[in-house]
Amino acid sequence: MEAKNYLKADFLDILFEGRNKKYGAYVMRRQHGRRTAKALIITALLLLIFIGGMALSRYVAKHAPKKDKPVQKDVVLEQVDLDEPDLPPPPPPPPAPEPPKLKTTVKYTPPEVVEDEDVTPEERPPDLSKIKDDIAIGTANVEGDPNGIDPGLVQESGSGVTAAVPEKKENKVFQFVEQMPSFPGGEKELMKYLSKHINYPSVARENNIQGTVVVQFVVNTDGTIVDIKTVSKKKGGGLEQEAVRVVKEMPKWTPGKQNGRAVRVQFSLPIRFTLK
Repeated sequence: MEAKNYLKADFLDILFEGRNKKYGAYVMRRQHGRRTAKALIITALLLLIFIGGMALSRYVAKHAPKKDKPVQKDVVLEQVDLDEPDLPPPPPPPPAPEPPKLKTTVKYTPPEVVEDEDVTPEERPPDLSKIKDDIAIGTANVEGDPNGIDPGLVQESGSGVTAAVPEKKENKVFQFVEQMPSFPGGEKELMKYLSKHINYPSVARENNIQGTVVVQFVVNTDGTIVDIKTVSKKKGGGLEQEAVRVVKEMPKWTPGKQNGRAVRVQFSLPIRFTLK
C-alpha cells in the first residue's frame, strides 16, 4: 500500500496488508459490526414481543366478562312437631315360670387315686346297681321329686333346661395315670425327633463331655409342654441348655388320661449325648 493511502485506509486493511484477505479472520472481523447490530436488533424485537404479549394478556384478562361464582347456601331444616298418637300401654310381662321339680340326687363323684388309709366309709361310692331310674347322679345327696328332672340339666335360676353343668378343671399334676402322655407317633417317632433336632454343643464336643441329661416337664390337658427343667447331675458344656431347647420346640403331645379325662401329668425324658 502506498504511503498516501495509509490515512484513508481501514485498520483491517493495514493489519492484513500483504496477507491473504480471503482468510477467515479478515472476513470475520470485517462482518463483526453487522452481526452485532443484527443480534441487538433481534434481541430488542424479541423483548418487545414478550412485553407486548404480557401487556395484551393482562388487558384481555382485565376486560374479559366475569363469570358469576356459585353461591353456596346453607340449608337449614325446620323442626316440625308431629302429634304423636296415643299408644296403648304395653301388656304386663308374663309371670315367671315355676322352677321344675328335681329328682332325688345321690352323691357319686369320679374316683381319685388315693391311698387306702385316706378313704373314709362316707366317701365310698354307692352301688350303681341299686340306683333306680327316678334317682340322679350328682355331687351331693339331695331329696327330690321322683317325677322331676335331672338337676344337671337345669340352670342355676331354675328357669329352663340347658346343657349339663361342665366339670371343674383340675390343676393337679399327676405322676402316674392310667394312660400316660405320649409323643405324636409314639416312642419311635420321639427318638427320630431327638436325633434330628439335637445339635451337639461345640464346647462339650471340644472338651469330650458326654452323658445323659434327664429333662422333666409337665404335659397339659391340651398337649402343650410347660415347666421344663433338668433334674439330673449337671454335665456342663451346654448339654442341659440344648436338652431344654429341644424339648421346648417339641410339637403337642397326646395328653395323659385318668378316669377317661385328660389330666396334667409330669413326665421325665432322658436324653443321651454321645460322641462318636
